[in-house]
Amino acid sequence: MTYSLVGKCGRTGMFGAAVTTSSINVGARCAHAKAGIGAVLTQHLTDNRLGPLGIKHLEDGKAAPQVIEALAAHNPTIGWRQLAVVDRDGGTDFHNGDRITSIHGAATGNGCCAIGNIIRNEDVPRSMVGAFEERADAHLAERLLLALEAGYAAGGELKQIKSAVLLVVHEQSFPLVDLRVEYDRSPLTELRFLWETYQPQMDYYVNQAIDPASLPNPGG
Repeated sequence: MTYSLVGKCGRTGMFGAAVTTSSINVGARCAHAKAGIGAVLTQHLTDNRLGPLGIKHLEDGKAAPQVIEALAAHNPTIGWRQLAVVDRDGGTDFHNGDRITSIHGAATGNGCCAIGNIIRNEDVPRSMVGAFEERADAHLAERLLLALEAGYAAGGELKQIKSAVLLVVHEQSFPLVDLRVEYDRSPLTELRFLWETYQPQMDYYVNQAIDPASLPNPGG
């Protein structure tokens, strides 16, 4: 009941992930990323531990297929899980557990990987990858959001989606973008509203943290 995508921007080196689902708290459970390192998605009966562990494997220098292999090794519950990884070089890989009985699928592209479960058809991940690749000139957050919207247009999941997250990391230890919608009737519409509202202010909030003296009237 979730579809998502991880990606790297070849121009800027940003990493990110975007997810939408019919359940709550998707941002905290499913999407994980670290600047200069990569991004990991974990979903379908989500094991929250796999995301941070995947990031640790990326920090240790493992490529995406090695991360998937390490997360699956000696894991008795891996058959229920669905995973996607993008590494620091833009390499990708995914895992579809053999205990997932719904319509599910995955697709990879240039610096991206999309996965979905309990979806209406297997075209959903391919449509997401196509939308992501089509706008290589756009900000990574915009490309990720376009991917979610394309997944929805391709059929989405069987239940009504209610939550969504847009996560992008760049040069700092904190996310450049971390926008979340919880239990909304139109979460992708709301997520686009949040992104288009936040984007013009994005650099301000980064400079607020790292260089407050550069801000207009910083003592005001």
